[in-house]
Amino acid sequence: MKQENKLQLFQEQKIRTHWDDKQEKWFFSVQDVVQVLSESKDVKQYIKKMRSRNSELNANWGTICTPLEMIAADGKTRKIQAADMEGILRIIQSIPSPKAEPFKLWLAKVGSERIEETEDPELAFDRAMKTYLAKGYSKEWINQRLKSIEVRKELTDEWNERGMKEGLEYAILTNELTKAWADKNVKEYKKFKGLKKENLRDNMSNLELVLNMLAEASTTEISKKKQPEGLEKNKDIARKGGIAAKKARLEIEKQTGESIVSSNNSKKQLK
Repeated sequence: MKQENKLQLFQEQKIRTHWDDKQEKWFFSVQDVVQVLSESKDVKQYIKKMRSRNSELNANWGTICTPLEMIAADGKTRKIQAADMEGILRIIQSIPSPKAEPFKLWLAKVGSERIEETEDPELAFDRAMKTYLAKGYSKEWINQRLKSIEVRKELTDEWNERGMKEGLEYAILTNELTKAWADKNVKEYKKFKGLKKENLRDNMSNLELVLNMLAEASTTEISKKKQPEGLEKNKDIARKGGIAAKKARLEIEKQTGESIVSSNNSKKQLK
């Protein structure tokens, strides 16, 4: 079976999944998820009734779900209704089942935490510290990672000032910056490290983080001085910030004789 189409185990039952390389996200078989949580003997009929009970869900069904090729019950590849994580969580809210309750409680908890973090940003850093410690990262690496979040925020604030739009334009600028210092754009860098949906920075070494921060901080400062207008001029500034970090990277590699841009990811590093 292809890596893009795998079976994931959930509560000892199989969930068909599809990895979309372009969007860099997992899609899950809606039928399989509903089957696990509802324990219905006729899942297709259950979904039909679920939609009829919830007019809003039914009206947005075409947006939430998309047909993707997965392995059907007869072993053949067929178009299966699938949804990404956000869509699956939306569907779960419409399932009145004890098995769905943990997901609903988790959603409520996450929502509450996000509101708290908006009112007190330090809480986000505290929770991040605890999460990284629980995963096995060293305190030295965590401090570096939290600093990188701060540097990234300063950069995105500057891009916002320059009229850049969050999402696609931020991603384009990040690609330019990363390509300039690491000789790989974000997608190539993640593939090099064997990553899919995982956060690239969470899989960087201390030196990789430092150089990425240098590239972002340099871009921020140059942008403040030049005050570029439009995407193309901002791309040029991002490249210049990345090149400043590349010079530092090449000098360190010259002195150590080792490449800083590593294929190691967090799993390898934590081992």
